[in-house]
Amino acid sequence: MCGIFGIYPHKQASRITYLGLYALQHRGEEAAGIVSRCGNKVYLRKSQGLVSDVFDEKTLSSLRGEMAIGHVRYSTTGSSNIKNTQPFYTKSRIGDIAIAHNGNLTNAAKLCSDLGEKGSLFQTTMDSEVIVHLLAHSPVKEAKEALTWAFAQLQGAFSVVLMLNDIMIGARDSFGFRPLCLGRLDKAYVLASETCALDLIGAEYVRDIEPGEIIFITKQGIESIKPLAKTKSAFCIFEYIYFARPDSNIFGHSVYEARKNLGKQLALEHPVQADLAMPIPDSGTYAALGFAQASGIPFEIGMVRNHYIGRTFIQPSQFLRDFRVKVKLNPVKDILKGKRIALIEDSIVRGTTSRARVKTLRQAGAKEIHMRVSCPPLCYPCFYGIDFPTKKELIASKHTLDWIRDFIGVDSLAYLSLEGMLSAMPLAKDKFCTACYNDAYPIKPGKNISKRILERGSVYV
Repeated sequence: MCGIFGIYPHKQASRITYLGLYALQHRGEEAAGIVSRCGNKVYLRKSQGLVSDVFDEKTLSSLRGEMAIGHVRYSTTGSSNIKNTQPFYTKSRIGDIAIAHNGNLTNAAKLCSDLGEKGSLFQTTMDSEVIVHLLAHSPVKEAKEALTWAFAQLQGAFSVVLMLNDIMIGARDSFGFRPLCLGRLDKAYVLASETCALDLIGAEYVRDIEPGEIIFITKQGIESIKPLAKTKSAFCIFEYIYFARPDSNIFGHSVYEARKNLGKQLALEHPVQADLAMPIPDSGTYAALGFAQASGIPFEIGMVRNHYIGRTFIQPSQFLRDFRVKVKLNPVKDILKGKRIALIEDSIVRGTTSRARVKTLRQAGAKEIHMRVSCPPLCYPCFYGIDFPTKKELIASKHTLDWIRDFIGVDSLAYLSLEGMLSAMPLAKDKFCTACYNDAYPIKPGKNISKRILERGSVYV
């Protein structure tokens, strides 16, 4: 997924970018980075770890200038190491280029091969680096034309914040897979993956960057162009279900309200006799609220989250996922003992975390556990930036509902229907990408998408 942020022009650009990345930490916990520009000098700091680990007062003071862009990383392509940490920065014949990218390019392997024949030497295993090399090899030198040419070569998902000399650029692919919004702070403009980052810094939300749009931010203001081929929208529905923060508005609407509506629809489709309805914190909380309101079952917080532990789904290895599941949530035994529980989960990907949580609830004395999931079964891989890139990682792609129920260890299991999920959304159902549920890919992955990109390794070698 990743989170991206940029601001220009502001005297405290790097510090504000730090705060923006802090608000977007839920979108990636592996690494963080900031690039700033002061006059003709560019400053860079990036490392593996959380935002608060990577930056301190000394490093922020060294990131001088009125322009800064930042990135928090969650790897879906490229291995988890410092070389693959963004933003990427390079010098080229059209000037200084720095880029922060959210999404996956489905034609990265082919573009890399073509660029390699032209002499490009890749320093990372990230598809995002392809964009930098395309700009460097642009047949035109004028910045806006070069950007238009480069983005036109890309296929797949990309929301981008880019620094090109003294211009900050925001761009979004024609399908609009990943969110990107525009804000205003005093006389500066801000680009961010989610509106929660604008809220933290006190910026005013202006609008979303539209699918297929490229905006150029200078000290004189903003220029917008829409040079990319028009397509129908394909917003990632998993943003509403799991990834985005509930206090954000994405794709123009409230995540909080969308998740509550999912829970209400889930209660209508799959009622249950239970003493209490409880979420798997935190992403399941708002669906559980909706479920409780629609069903009349009392809402309780039966597990308390340790907020010093990161999100288990976006950890880069199964070993870390298993460990963090154990220390992340602790049951409230007095609430759970002898009770029939409607356990609301936002999604089931691999099933391992759900199984561990159910075991914990059993040990705490729960009498019955009835799991309800606020989206349909995930059966197909995502090629646009979510970390389930192969069917073998998806428990619902190869097992029946009864098998999954028994594996997780619940008394009953039910998923929200595809139509029910779409009816709960704040936008028309044809606005969303639902490929992970029904195999309806807006962009079919081509022959050149290598096996390694599907296994989070190199897309190039």
